[in-house]
Amino acid sequence: MPNLRTKGQIEAEISDAMVRLHREQTGRGPTQARTHIVEDMVIVRLQEVLTPAERQLTGNPHGQSLVKQFHQQMHEIARRSLEQIVESATGCHVTSVHNDVSTKTGEQVAIYVMDRNLEVVLFRRSAEGVVVPRKV
Repeated sequence: MPNLRTKGQIEAEISDAMVRLHREQTGRGPTQARTHIVEDMVIVRLQEVLTPAERQLTGNPHGQSLVKQFHQQMHEIARRSLEQIVESATGCHVTSVHNDVSTKTGEQVAIYVMDRNLEVVLFRRSAEGVVVPRKV
């Protein structure tokens, strides 16, 4: 059966899976997750990822550095699982990942660069400008 999911459904699938994985690894999940497919990128934004203890640490520069290092290390540990979430949902290969956490806002943003333009591979635009899923 061909894959007829919409762009929004694929983005929601990635967001939900990212929250589940984050919750499994840290014991708590972000309060909100948004995923956006833009050409050859999948951009995932997780809000309120910092624990209360981490928020306390962000009050000084050394603590901010520790929090960033911790989140970077956790991302590296989970990197393959995170890539598999994106690859499974899109059917495309992740070529690189860029990730950072803000110690000011408590947001984490990851950009997954794919091996091809997802908007071309997964969707086509109809004559009316409506995005129509492609059969995959």
